[in-house]
Amino acid sequence: MPRVSVRKATRKDSASFLRLVLALAKFESLEPPGAAAKRRLVEDVFAKKRINLLIAESDRAAVGYALYYFSYSSFLARPTLYLEDLFVLESARGQGVGKSLFLKCVKEAVAAGCGRMEWAVLKWNERAIGFYEGMGAKRLDEWHFYRLDSETLRRLTSR
Repeated sequence: MPRVSVRKATRKDSASFLRLVLALAKFESLEPPGAAAKRRLVEDVFAKKRINLLIAESDRAAVGYALYYFSYSSFLARPTLYLEDLFVLESARGQGVGKSLFLKCVKEAVAAGCGRMEWAVLKWNERAIGFYEGMGAKRLDEWHFYRLDSETLRRLTSR
């Protein structure tokens, strides 16, 4: 089995990271980010430091990533690590890459004094659901997630 390493990304990882994001979009049957969105994504990670990026490598090639940021729980009075993306190329699945990325995020949460770690999983992604539940995660059934898209945001502010 190939050796897997997980590390904080550097700007030199930008091209590899964007290739992985495109692979995730394909996996989820979503529209990939356009050129402007790719530029913003790289700037938000490396210049503005709005989000954090971990890269997983196998045989010195990027095969996965975890993208996360911190929110805050007023009831716990502690930060929450929110895992936005955890993705592993299909060719590298089953080799411990996802587990290595996930556990690195857990360590980041503990180091930051987080009271919890949260993420969302697509309902059809049974493999991911099984993985997370196998790690001890509990599905939150009492919450509904809502979203305002950019068009709605603009419409609401133009009133």
